[in-house]
Amino acid sequence: MNSPICDFARRYAREAPLRLHMPGHKGRPRLGCEALDITEIPGADVLYHARGIIRESEENASALFGSARTLYSTEGSSLCIRAMLQLARQYALLSGKKPLVAAGRNAHRVFLEGAALLDLPIRWLGCGEALLSSAPVTAELEALFAAEEKPTAVYLTSPDYLGNELDLTPVAALCHAHGALLLVDNAHGAYLKFLAPSRHPLDRGADLCCDSAHKTLPALTGCAYLHLAKGCPAALLNMAEQAMALFASTSPSYLLLQSLDALNPLLAGDYPARIREGKAKARLAAAGWQTCGTEALKLTLLPKARGYTGEALSDLLTEAGMVPEFADPDQLVLMLTPETEGLEQLTDFLLRLPARAPISDAPPKREAAEAVLTPREALLAPFETLPTAQCLGRVLASPCVSCPPAVPIAVCGERLNAAALALFSYYGITELNVVLGKNDGLHKN
Repeated sequence: MNSPICDFARRYAREAPLRLHMPGHKGRPRLGCEALDITEIPGADVLYHARGIIRESEENASALFGSARTLYSTEGSSLCIRAMLQLARQYALLSGKKPLVAAGRNAHRVFLEGAALLDLPIRWLGCGEALLSSAPVTAELEALFAAEEKPTAVYLTSPDYLGNELDLTPVAALCHAHGALLLVDNAHGAYLKFLAPSRHPLDRGADLCCDSAHKTLPALTGCAYLHLAKGCPAALLNMAEQAMALFASTSPSYLLLQSLDALNPLLAGDYPARIREGKAKARLAAAGWQTCGTEALKLTLLPKARGYTGEALSDLLTEAGMVPEFADPDQLVLMLTPETEGLEQLTDFLLRLPARAPISDAPPKREAAEAVLTPREALLAPFETLPTAQCLGRVLASPCVSCPPAVPIAVCGERLNAAALALFSYYGITELNVVLGKNDGLHKN
């Protein structure tokens, strides 16, 4: 399989013309990659009007993933999520229906912000006590599809940040039986296509799906895909580039495009054979370490059973020269790929750590909250920033959670109750943005 974007950039660098175009470094080395860092010059194609080398490379990726169309993103899955929501909105309007998205409550904050920008109504699924994971949602969806106002799209995150995978096949069947699209945030699962058998959402019935190539494949940070399934409505295939362009920069990174392009021959070769679940999880479980999740390339430890918080264990690993992906009081997330070296070192280090008395405290329980404003109204309203302890009864203006894991504790527009404030405090969030003025839901005209 060829790599036309890489070939073009290398040839341009080798020919060394006088660069009278962006970027300003003119190909002169500062970091070492500048000669390959180009812009949309003649012959380089245009990312969201791709008819040349970018389109050729995207078609290579589409063949690998088995999609009807795959588009590149140099702005991560965040861009793809916004585009999926725009396509879901257009699909509803084309079907003569009012747009309505049913979504797992553990969605990334980009979903919430994208829905707010597009003024998409949301019905939340899986609103239980767990913050980062979603329980099976089939029964909830059946009830929603039985209602008068039915979802026109369903949005789920699988795998979630901790490595839990949802059974998407029955969800897809239910969606399609009711004429709804299934959208999947598969940011952490690009590699799932290359397992045997595939566990990728496209092969489990998703209509639209985003993958962050940079999370689990050997690509530069910011590389991602938007996939449209072969059964996706044809009209959406024609609208996909415009949906991406609506939210995207007009200056895409050609270094990232080359990184995506270079993946295609790698994935068409022997790389998939190198993707397999390692022995680290089994060795640690046999020694008494608790883990969670079914995802092959993610090792999520629940270290409180061994007497460590996730944050304390992260500090110990970092001091030993091993840097985790994420830690909070309850979990430690480690991301592994075939490029990972030193797994024996990691496993041996953890096995040498002495077990301590178990830590029994748990996160505060989440409780249902009153929606005072829509997410759009809240996100676009004037706001003030207050200490978390002073926000009881106020209306949340923005998610106020960092990435990772970027899963909102409360939804913009909800009145903050004591349970929400306890969760914010538990996760170390000391300040919140709350709606200011008459729109805060407390003042009456």
